[in-house]
Amino acid sequence: MAKLYFRYGAMNSGKSTGLLQVAYNYEERGQRVLLAKPGIDTKGAGEVVSRLGMTRAVDFLIQPLDDARAVFAAHAAGDDPDALLEHVDVAPVGCLLIDEAQFLTPAQVDGLFKIAVLDRVPVIAYGIRTDFRTRAFPGAARLLEIAHALEELKTICRCGRKAIFNTRRVGGKIVFDGDQVAIDGDEVRYESLCGTCYLEASGGQLRS
Repeated sequence: MAKLYFRYGAMNSGKSTGLLQVAYNYEERGQRVLLAKPGIDTKGAGEVVSRLGMTRAVDFLIQPLDDARAVFAAHAAGDDPDALLEHVDVAPVGCLLIDEAQFLTPAQVDGLFKIAVLDRVPVIAYGIRTDFRTRAFPGAARLLEIAHALEELKTICRCGRKAIFNTRRVGGKIVFDGDQVAIDGDEVRYESLCGTCYLEASGGQLRS
C-alpha cells in the first residue's frame, strides 16, 4: 500500500532541497513524478525554490477551493485544464511531491490521503508545523493527524541549538501579531529559533 508522508521542520531545514532531491531520485530510476504546491504560496511564482539556489517548476498549483485529488487525477492522466490540452497517454505517476503543504486545507490533506490509499500513489508532503505565533497551520495539523509516516527535518538556531520555532521579522524586528500567512517580501523575513532564544525574544512567554 502506498503511504502519505509528512516531512516537517522549522524554516530553513532543507525541506524544498529534500523534495527536489527525491524528485531527482525517482526520475533517475525512470519513474514519473508530479510536483505541486498550494496556490496561496506566491513565492517563486509556481516554482519550488530551494535556498541553495535550485528551482523547479511545479506541475500544478492547488488553489484554496480545489479538490486536491481531482486536480491530481487530471494531471496524472495527462489532462491539463489550464492549458486546455487533449488527453494524451502518459506514464503512471510514481510519486506526488507537495511543497509548502502547511498551506493546504484539511479537506485537501484528506485528498492526499485518498491519493495514497485509493489511487496507490505515494505522496510526500513537505512543510512546517506552526506559524510565528506557535499555532499549527490547518494543513500541517491534519497531516500530523493522518499521515502514515512523520519525519522531522532538523535545522539549528543562531545559537547552535536545534531550532523548533519560526519567528517573523518585520523591518528587522521580531513580531508576534499579524495574519497567519505573510509570504517573504521586502519587509517580512523569518528566522528559526530554539526554545531558549524564542523565550528570550518573547519576554519569557509562549505567544499564541
